[in-house]
Amino acid sequence: MSQPPPVAFSVRRSPSVRCRPIALLFALQIALAALCAGPVVAQEQVLISAKFAGRVLQVLVEEGQTVDQGAVVARMDTAELDAQLAGAEAQVRRAEKAMTESQAAITQRESEVLLAHQEYERAATLSARGYGTIQVLDQRRSQMNVAEGAKRAAQASFDQAQAAADTARAEVARIRSQLDDSVLTAPRRGRIEYKLVQSGEVVGAGAPIATLLDLSDVYMTVFLPARVAGRLGIGDEARIVLDPAPDYVIPATVSFVATEAQFTPKTVETADEREKLMFRVKLKIAPSLLKQYEAQVKTGVRGSAFVRTSRTAVWPAELAVKLPQ
Repeated sequence: MSQPPPVAFSVRRSPSVRCRPIALLFALQIALAALCAGPVVAQEQVLISAKFAGRVLQVLVEEGQTVDQGAVVARMDTAELDAQLAGAEAQVRRAEKAMTESQAAITQRESEVLLAHQEYERAATLSARGYGTIQVLDQRRSQMNVAEGAKRAAQASFDQAQAAADTARAEVARIRSQLDDSVLTAPRRGRIEYKLVQSGEVVGAGAPIATLLDLSDVYMTVFLPARVAGRLGIGDEARIVLDPAPDYVIPATVSFVATEAQFTPKTVETADEREKLMFRVKLKIAPSLLKQYEAQVKTGVRGSAFVRTSRTAVWPAELAVKLPQ
């Protein structure tokens, strides 16, 4: 029985995105797709921004520098915050002193209330037995009421001082939080893509200081017609050949296949191809491989991507994995 004719799939790029077609022959209805793809990009681009307005004291990174998670990227000027913190801590000390004094006053007023109650009870007993006068009893009752009022006033002073201390402590915590936020750190390991400000510049709240690329999640986006995209599954093997390094073949896997078709972007396909509905597919490079070649990883570079429309197909020699030594 004769074998079915070879099937190959190729999409041309527009002049702005050069294509490197590779001539390959395939049998048994196995197709290898030579795709016109977009640039290699990082999944996450993190903005490292100032939490509050102020002057940038130091920017400690340069563009292209690789930083670890938690590394200090920049420091804000904290002279004003330092002064506010000193004032708030002084308020805490004053309020705590007032609390101590009020507590002592409460203790004294409690003793006075106890004595006034004892004298009133004694006067009431004598009056009931006919040995005391109503005037003395009224006097003891009045003294007891005054003592109780003095105790309530001392308690109110203590509560006021305690509230002032709590407010001052909250202000201290707020200022210390701002001081912590004045040190801008990298939220994850990555490469500084852009350094957006210089030391000494004044920035507003939320102003970006630098952008960080997460080099552990890098992918290329390609656009495929339904007859090819429909044969792909998540995890299928792929190959990427970059324009700047055509001698190397980078292994990748299919990590996403769009469920809805779309018109292909103008920057990727020719005018004829833009009239067709295509499916967006993402080809992801393994994080372990990215880590191994971290210094060589470049985003924004373009290249060609290749996928197998049959998992049993054998990659040709031209697309065998080849990495820098």
